[in-house]
This record gives sequence, C-alpha cells and structure tokens, in this order.
Amino acid sequence: MYGLLLAVIYLVFISLGLPDSLLGSGWPAIHTELNLPVSYMGFVSMTISCGTVISSLLSDKLTKKIGTRAVVSISIFLTVAALFGFSFSTRFWMLIVFAIPYGLGAGAIDAALNNYIALHFKAKHMSWLHCFWGVGTIVSPFIMGYAVTNATWHDGYRIVGFIQLAIAIIMLLSLPLWKVNKNTAEEQPQKSVGLIGALKIKGVPFLLLGFFAYCAAEATTMYWASTYFVEVKKISVEQAANLASLFYIGLTAGRFISGFITEKLGDRKMIIIGTCILICGIVLLLLPINSYVFAIAAFIVIGLGCAPIYPCIIHSTPNHFGAENSGAIIGIQMASAYIGTTVIPPLFGLIGNAVGFTIMPIYLLIFVILMITMTELTFHITKNNSATIDK
Repeated sequence: MYGLLLAVIYLVFISLGLPDSLLGSGWPAIHTELNLPVSYMGFVSMTISCGTVISSLLSDKLTKKIGTRAVVSISIFLTVAALFGFSFSTRFWMLIVFAIPYGLGAGAIDAALNNYIALHFKAKHMSWLHCFWGVGTIVSPFIMGYAVTNATWHDGYRIVGFIQLAIAIIMLLSLPLWKVNKNTAEEQPQKSVGLIGALKIKGVPFLLLGFFAYCAAEATTMYWASTYFVEVKKISVEQAANLASLFYIGLTAGRFISGFITEKLGDRKMIIIGTCILICGIVLLLLPINSYVFAIAAFIVIGLGCAPIYPCIIHSTPNHFGAENSGAIIGIQMASAYIGTTVIPPLFGLIGNAVGFTIMPIYLLIFVILMITMTELTFHITKNNSATIDK
C-alpha cells in the first residue's frame, strides 16, 4: 500500500511541475498571436502567484477539514480546468481568468503534499519528489515546442491538459490507498492553528524569512541566467538559452543525489552543505574572467547547491514545530516562497538595467547569507523541541 501510494504521489509531483514552465516557453507564440506586449506575461504570472499564495495559506484549514487526498484531488482538477481554459483562450482577459484556478490548484497541491510527505515519509523522498517536479518542468517546454512547431500554442496547453487529466483520474482511483494514514493526527478532523497562531510560534518568523530568501535566490537564478550570459558574457541569445538550462539540470540531478545521503546526514547538515556549494558557485561567477566557461560551471554548481535546501527546510518543519502545527507553517512557507519568486526577480531586473547585470552574484549572495542566517537561527531556537534534531 505504501509503495503504491508513494508512486501516485511521485506522479502528482510531476503533474505539479508540468504547467510551471508552459507559460514561459509558450509566451513568444501567445503574445504574438494575441497581439499583446511581451511584458503582459507578468500580469498572468502574478495572477497565478496570487492564487498560489491564497490557497497555500488556506491549505491547512482545508486539509484538517477534508483530508489531504481530497485537497489534492480537487486541486488537480482545478489545474486541469485551467489548462484546458488556456488552450481555448483567444483574449488576454481569458488568460487572466483561467490563471486564477491554476494558481489556486497549484498552491494547494504544493502545500498539502509537502506537509504530507514531511509527516509520513523519509527525508530522501522529499528530495526525490522535488526532483520529479523538476522532471515535469523539463518536459513541458518540449511539449510546447512540438506544439508550436507543428500546430499552435493552444495544442501545447491541450496536450498537457490531457496528461494532467489522466493523472487526476489516477489520483481518484488511488483514493483508497490514502487510508493507510487515516488514523494519524494529520488526517483527523481538528482545528487549525491558523495564520496568526502559526506566526506566534517561536522561531516561525525566522524560518519564513529564510525560506523567502532562498526562493528569491533560486528564482532570480532561474529567470536571469540567460540574460546574464548575454549581457555579461556577450554570447548569442540562442546559445544563452541553452546554457541557462544547465541550472535546472544541476538542480534536478542534485536532488536525485541528495535523496541517497539526506537520511545519513540529516536535514540541517544537508542545508549547510548545500549552502557551501551554492556559495562556491556564486564565487565562480565573481571571478574576473571573461570566458563564459566558468559561468557555465558556476550555474551548474549553483543548481547543485540549491538542490537540498528547499526540500530539507520543508522536511525539518514537523520536527521543529510539531506535527500538529506543520500544516499551517508549511502553508505559510509556500506562500512566502511564492512571494519571493514573484517580487525579487523583477526587482533584480530593475537593478540590473540600472547598474548592470554583473551585480548578479552579489545580489544572490545577499539572499543566500540571509537564508542561512535565518535558518540556523531557527534551528537554534527550536533545538529543544525534538530529541532527534541534527546538532
């Protein structure tokens, strides 16, 4: 039962990643066909982000009332509706409308499943699950590329919509498997600690700030690596687009590797090791060398360093704050992550335009230092909450 359930959850994490890279890969075709300014993608992505923040904050209450399996099932069908809605959109306002259910569905799945895995499965699965999310983000651009080449961008969304629908049906068929944990505290109806109550728990504000800082650094790297190669290393746009994907490869490979060693070292040590590797990658970017070869190595190393941090911070949450509070706290963590990924990368774009994109490694370093400082402060504050915490 556990093995089958875990397989379904892995599949759901692929489904979570599938739509995430569709908008960016399809936007050149979308804005051309709909006669929209390139910058309008920001309105669509911000609408999605607002939905994810709202559903992340509400996920704990929903999970306590109807259970994780119901929240995940409903949320997947919301994303299915959104994807098919995008596939039939012929006006900008339609994109905005269908961005709402996509954001609501994605945020609820993310928060509910991350908490479920943190409570019921070993640390290695958290790393591998986020590795599978990376697989989903890698596959989608190829689907959109095929659709744009052979048909239209509408078909790209439609293909992913059918894949998502198949996963949603599998999720429904798997509902009996989720009963293996029906007697746990997380699955029993109970009162949620709530947003205000969670923020009052000692150490939570520091954890949220640290998670925000990490996600800000990761998203800035994802969105601006290609521009860095063009503006700073002076290579072609086409070549830069291919090289920027190395960060995703480093991130996905790193999470696969992390799954084999996380249980031996523990979440805290993995976060520290990841941070050290991440800083090494940033230092490579800082080297005053014109050749872009060092920049290529730098982004791969940065991806490897980022790999264990996100899943390990989430997996450690129940250990620090208790299973009864983890749902609410992880929900707020997801909200802080979405805020960081929405606000900080555009801010870097403004700064880069003003002073030059060579400032990227300094910008990343600021958030990495903030992340590890706040995370270590959280570990220190909560060190007496569990006898099994890594010291």
